Amino acid sequence: MKVFTTIPQHDLKAVAGAASALEAAGYDGLMTMENAHDPFLPLGVAATVTDKAELITGIAIAFARSPMTAANLGWDLQAASDGRFVMGLGSQIKAHNLRRFSVPWSAPAPRMREYVQALRAIWACWKGGGKLDFRGEHYQFTLMTPNFVPENYTAPPPPVTIAAVGPAMLRVAGEVCDGVRLHPFCTRAYLDNVVTPKLLEGMSKSGRAREHFEISGGGFIATGPDQESVDKMMEWVRYRVAFYASTPAYWPVLAEHGLEDLGEKLNSMTKAGKWEAIAAEVSDDVVGLFAAIGRHEEIAGAIEQRFGGASDAIFASVASTVPADLPPDLLQDIQKIPARFQCYEQALVAS
Repeated sequence: MKVFTTIPQHDLKAVAGAASALEAAGYDGLMTMENAHDPFLPLGVAATVTDKAELITGIAIAFARSPMTAANLGWDLQAASDGRFVMGLGSQIKAHNLRRFSVPWSAPAPRMREYVQALRAIWACWKGGGKLDFRGEHYQFTLMTPNFVPENYTAPPPPVTIAAVGPAMLRVAGEVCDGVRLHPFCTRAYLDNVVTPKLLEGMSKSGRAREHFEISGGGFIATGPDQESVDKMMEWVRYRVAFYASTPAYWPVLAEHGLEDLGEKLNSMTKAGKWEAIAAEVSDDVVGLFAAIGRHEEIAGAIEQRFGGASDAIFASVASTVPADLPPDLLQDIQKIPARFQCYEQALVAS
């Protein structure tokens, strides 16, 4: 099992030192997110000071960028990292697309399918695969003069993974992507009963092998060297569970546990501006559904029970403001947990 963590995004001058230290500590991948800061710039810095760790956008907002813009960013990061970049994309919810990014909204799953296909068409053109001629419902790319083709590199184009919560997006991930980045707002029951079947349904449609498809995430990790640290992390997770549970897009996960009423109550509270009170509505039992919990000496076993056989990689940190602090020996214990994912299909073609 791989272990991913986040790098600083608030200050690009802090990235190099943090990225080097996290790679030296043994983390398999370094992630960025699109919250208050751009997710691509820090990975550009990290690419220059690391040589083993994967560099992952986990995730970048897709529809706010043209696939051509995303293709350029992914191409340059893949070249700079000698093939270690993984493109992680997400649709974000309707309100953010319309009101935060001011971009049109349409059914996200079919649009994301087309977005990924467009990326691959652009990269294939740049790799010498012929004329660019992609014509879809949402995106059309039919012009690529030699002056705008970037320099080639020896690695294959980046793997493309997407964030998915609902059944439709999970099927798209399985059908056209190289992996899925599961939201931390996920339970083991939702993993087993919804996520895995929908992913396999998508994979069977395109003939994709599970061993070449990476499932990452799917829950929080609440750990620390002592119980006080664990308790503090539990409170951090409790608020995040409440925050996400207040958003209707995430209610399919609550429905798996008959917790729809909790989602509706939290939604009403946030609309009333009662943000400081929402965490108190989430019980310890509910927190336990969404997280592997335990001190450092316990957490590897809790992670195997919570994620084992379902996820190939876990997120030791899901916020750049809350860095992971797993000791190297604990990282090695987690990395020994068996996972089904072997390598991306591109790696097989390149070899």
